[in-house]
Amino acid sequence: MNMESGPMAAGDARCPAISTQDIIARDKVAAPGWVRSESYAFLGSEDISTDRYIDPDFARREMDSLWTRTWQFACREEHIPEIGDYQVYDIGRHSFIITRVAADDIRAYYNACLHRGTKLRASGSAGCASEFKCSFHGWSWNVDGSSKSITCPWDFPHVDPANNSLPQVRVQTLGGFVWINMDPDAPSLEAYLGAEALAHIQAWKLEDRYIHLHVQKSFPANWKLTIEAFMEAYHVIETHPQVAPSNADANSQYDVYGDHVNRFISCLSVASPHLEGRFSEQDILDQFTVGDASVLSEDRPQVGDGTARQAMADLFRTMFGAATGSDLSATSDSEILDCFSYTLFPNTYIFPGVSLPMVYRFRPDPRDHRRCIYEVFFLRPVPDGGTRPEPAEPILLTDEQSFCEAPGMDAGFGKILDQDTDNLFLQQEGIEASIKRGLTLGNYQEIRIRHFEQAVDRYVAMAPLRPGR
Repeated sequence: MNMESGPMAAGDARCPAISTQDIIARDKVAAPGWVRSESYAFLGSEDISTDRYIDPDFARREMDSLWTRTWQFACREEHIPEIGDYQVYDIGRHSFIITRVAADDIRAYYNACLHRGTKLRASGSAGCASEFKCSFHGWSWNVDGSSKSITCPWDFPHVDPANNSLPQVRVQTLGGFVWINMDPDAPSLEAYLGAEALAHIQAWKLEDRYIHLHVQKSFPANWKLTIEAFMEAYHVIETHPQVAPSNADANSQYDVYGDHVNRFISCLSVASPHLEGRFSEQDILDQFTVGDASVLSEDRPQVGDGTARQAMADLFRTMFGAATGSDLSATSDSEILDCFSYTLFPNTYIFPGVSLPMVYRFRPDPRDHRRCIYEVFFLRPVPDGGTRPEPAEPILLTDEQSFCEAPGMDAGFGKILDQDTDNLFLQQEGIEASIKRGLTLGNYQEIRIRHFEQAVDRYVAMAPLRPGR
């Protein structure tokens, strides 16, 4: 196959190899509608300004206008299952206490004492509380946010306890996630995501999963560069050559949904179009390296008269079902195998498949706009009829550590993340060294980046929103 397809009309270029949808259509267990849908849109071919990655003023405008207006994943419901359970979520200079007030009532308070501003709970902390008490002077609030006590109240006749409740931000739940928004006038989470993307998320039933592994690491790269490193499969052949024999990278499918959601579908157990004709179906099966390859025994399965994709789907269906105590007999081959990557603007990735059930979260470092806090959450199904396991505690890695060093991280996948982040170091430094003040994007394979940055531009152009002022 000739990978150089030649000039085509703007937005029409596609890999000339078999399409993602044609691959999925051949599967034995058919995929659901959300998998079989397509929603690409041509969004232009102009360069993307690099100022957004290096200019501190741009970062300031993001914090004032973007992060204050968007819906963000703050924690999972399983983090706060009981009344009084709380977790602190920080985004830049902003900090919130997310707590359960009742079985069906979750609230998010600004994490600051109303006396002299001390944080009521330290960043990164979690636990169960009967009150939120300031460690400095002892002012305290009930779990429902109402004022509980003021030390030496005789000295504060000007403070009315009835008007001294902790300020709140908006909270909604979806798919087992707790989402917050600082803007009282923002659209609902459902309207923000849009009907089609919302239907996809609801179909996944992520409320029936739990966090099996949580790894966090910081990088010397802007948060947008970091999030964009995972938005396309265009880099696979060069950055991750070890997975190319079993990853249909160049013919991955890209979609956009409204203003705030985009995705790609990358089929696995199918060779990269860059390597067409170099591998037999048995070769592809033998070299399958995505996911937890360590679970495969030395006596690997044989393709026989079938395909590597079907053999892997059958194997993974049995293996994952046994590992999680779940019945996957009706789960499609595509959901079992393929990589589905959804960006929920601004900073959440959801991978709803079975072989790569993950969530990514990206946050700017509040002290350096050239650094990013990156988290990986691995989700597993709650065992059928069983007790929901406790969510895993976060594992914090230093800059120098490999992802492979995180206990429970598969070495193959850890290597992939290391390869991605090695590129990020070079990209941040290269952008700052370059005399070219723009990034050039492909019309199709990098459409998610353009879609994402257009959303960034819309928010940054808005007037600052400083809640409560």
